[in-house]
Amino acid sequence: MSKRKKDSEADHSPVIENRKARFDYAITDTLECGLKLVGTEVKSLRLGQASLAEGWIRAQVEPPEFALLNVTIAEYPPAGMHRQHDPIRVRRLLAHSREIVKMATAARAIGATLVPLKIYWVKGRAKILIGIGLGKKQHDKRQDLAKREDRRDMDRATSRRR
Repeated sequence: MSKRKKDSEADHSPVIENRKARFDYAITDTLECGLKLVGTEVKSLRLGQASLAEGWIRAQVEPPEFALLNVTIAEYPPAGMHRQHDPIRVRRLLAHSREIVKMATAARAIGATLVPLKIYWVKGRAKILIGIGLGKKQHDKRQDLAKREDRRDMDRATSRRR
């Protein structure tokens, strides 16, 4: 019999992050959802061939449903032409009804957008972290860049002293 893999060893597949969303939006609340995928999409995700940069989530309250739009998952070349998925198709997100309603109403109340933050694996299943993002103004983005640059300078200065 083979040994079971520990949780830390089980999923070494790449994590796909949406760094642009963290820069463009102030994230207020997050939720982990499942992804409804077809076989070739799973294989492409395991290879890290996806882009969340332009993605967003459409939330419906009645019936409660999340849909992932404008997220590109590249085709899986070994599958051949007849079994390929559409790279930019609408994908359903799996979550409890009350969670969907809660996130959708919270986003509408403050005029925010639901954005995908990252895709990762939990026990062999693809999960997506979504967040309520309130758009940042240009001066807010500049302040964030200045803070990040200051932090890097301080880290450089402390590392030289060692």
